[in-house]
Amino acid sequence: MKIRIAYLEEPPFGWSGPNGPAMGADIDLATVVLRAIGATEIEHYLTTFSELLDGVATGRWDMNVPLFITPERAQQVAFSVPVWAMADGFLVRADNDKALDSYASVAERRDARLGIIAGQVQHESARAAGVSEDQIVVYQQQAEAIEAVRSGTVDAYASTALGNRILAERIGGSVLRAVEHRPVTGSVLEIPFGAFSFSKNSDDLRHAVDRELRSYLGSAAHREQMARFGFTHKEIDPVLSVG
Repeated sequence: MKIRIAYLEEPPFGWSGPNGPAMGADIDLATVVLRAIGATEIEHYLTTFSELLDGVATGRWDMNVPLFITPERAQQVAFSVPVWAMADGFLVRADNDKALDSYASVAERRDARLGIIAGQVQHESARAAGVSEDQIVVYQQQAEAIEAVRSGTVDAYASTALGNRILAERIGGSVLRAVEHRPVTGSVLEIPFGAFSFSKNSDDLRHAVDRELRSYLGSAAHREQMARFGFTHKEIDPVLSVG
């Protein structure tokens, strides 16, 4: 059985290795699960975020690496059980001279510019917090957004707090650093869940993946595997009660 899975160039979740093979936390999780359900061949397709949903919905590949679950996306694709919970954060220059630590802090600074990847949930989160469209710069690839922060074209790049933390460690704290979002006073921060996605016509594959995920998520082997990519109980434990 051959399974085709699409991924993004977005460490620590997925990226292309020096010799071509895909690697990363989401790639490794998919490999364990797909091998367990009988996949004898796994093909990886590097794509852009804007192509993920349409690509799997139209059968260009069989499944996508995990992305945030939203009602709008669920109209187009079918999601697996959640596999991680992930809060947002910023990647900023080391001095963070505008003291950006939340979407609200960007909205308060009319001269602040925020980089976001096209189609990702951070765009709507920023708008909901009052960030205006003229403060938002949309990029197709993560590498473009990182370079925009480095060069000063934007003041921050919005993505997952975990992903930005790993990026900052790799790039070096003297250049860029990660900032976890400051909680809004008096509110309960709901951390969104991410899941694999499939065509709505792929029930057999999705159900098989779900069965294996339910037995694997939260196990010692799973925690050890994800820890290599910076995942902790904060990203894993919230999904265990909803699978």
